[in-house]
Amino acid sequence: MTKLKNFRNNFNTNTIIQMIKKYGTPIWIYNENIIQKKIFELKSFDKIRFAQKSCSNINILKIMKKAGIFIDAVSQGEIERALIAGFQPKEIIFTADIFDSNTLLRIIHLNITVNIGSIDMLEQLGSLSPNHSIWLRINPKFGDGHHNKTNTGGENSKHGIWNINQAIKTIKKYNFKIIGIHIHIGSGINGKNIKKTCQAMIDTIYNLPYDIKWISTGGGLPIPYKTEDKTIDIQNYFNLWDSTRKKIQKYLGHEVLIEHEPGRFLVAESGILISEVRAIKYMGLKHYTLINAGFNDLVRPTMYGSYHYISIIDKNTKKIKFSDPIETIIGGPLCESGDIFTQNNNIPITRLLPKPSVGDYLIFHDTGAYGASMSSNYNSRPLIPEILFKKNSIKLIRRKQTFKEMFQLELN
Repeated sequence: MTKLKNFRNNFNTNTIIQMIKKYGTPIWIYNENIIQKKIFELKSFDKIRFAQKSCSNINILKIMKKAGIFIDAVSQGEIERALIAGFQPKEIIFTADIFDSNTLLRIIHLNITVNIGSIDMLEQLGSLSPNHSIWLRINPKFGDGHHNKTNTGGENSKHGIWNINQAIKTIKKYNFKIIGIHIHIGSGINGKNIKKTCQAMIDTIYNLPYDIKWISTGGGLPIPYKTEDKTIDIQNYFNLWDSTRKKIQKYLGHEVLIEHEPGRFLVAESGILISEVRAIKYMGLKHYTLINAGFNDLVRPTMYGSYHYISIIDKNTKKIKFSDPIETIIGGPLCESGDIFTQNNNIPITRLLPKPSVGDYLIFHDTGAYGASMSSNYNSRPLIPEILFKKNSIKLIRRKQTFKEMFQLELN
């Protein structure tokens, strides 16, 4: 049965009810204090670079900027967001496996360092901007992750450079300035493959004819979505990379710095999605709880079969429910059979929860990463509000999208 679990360190019910009264449902809420805490946990690394695709709200980026965090951008839109948030071009790295023409020209104009993921990128950048500063993203020929769709290494992944010797020829051709080597094998990595990744970094640099000053661990640190999940030992993770760094330093004969690229780790636990129960029904023997948030809001359960801890606030008492447990399937409002939040391998499954009633508030925890940033207008549903909570202050950081705004691009 679901337990309160300290509300996953997010909010008390009084705060949540206050936000519901002011902004309605569904809504996203982030706790800035949690973000700051997670940033502090990574203090041992020489540089932290936020993977903004995980949570790209400009106001969240401003928190990162104020904390001295750098930015990883994967599109021109993310570059522009970072600039609006106050980042300088030198604080941004563009990571990708391709360039579109407009993005390439923008990168050259701003002189943004590129984390190169393909030989064609080297050719396209070099032909217009020789001597450009780059990182090399290496595919170490293996990967890891909580789902095959989050695995970013090996031959089943499109990411990174496979043939390092071919890359070296192109680098020489255009006289690129190599800043560092980047290896990221996936999101939700385990300890065994961290060691393997460290060794891949060593092997790569030992076989490069270049003087490397930086190594990037990539990101992918897991967070405890389930009550039984263990929290990753950050100090042990850093120690593995620090040991790797020391071996590389000994080989190169000078100091080497470590960059870490977290996304989920910094923001996932800071966020919740609040929805309202709108219908309860049985389909044969199966109990369904239908809410007013859909996979257009939170797509992770549908796309990956991801688990999110769920709490229910009683509409009458305004307290967390704990009694009368029932096996129920949580579904959304979309005209889509896949609009189910409790599923495994694309099959709806039940979750043991305190018995919900129409009008109760259902809360998905740990949705600060890949929640709002992956939202869509599917079924012509407007994007929902995002709220930032810090100590006792509440700030609207994205208002609800209007129908007029949603339709505007289609009107002549």
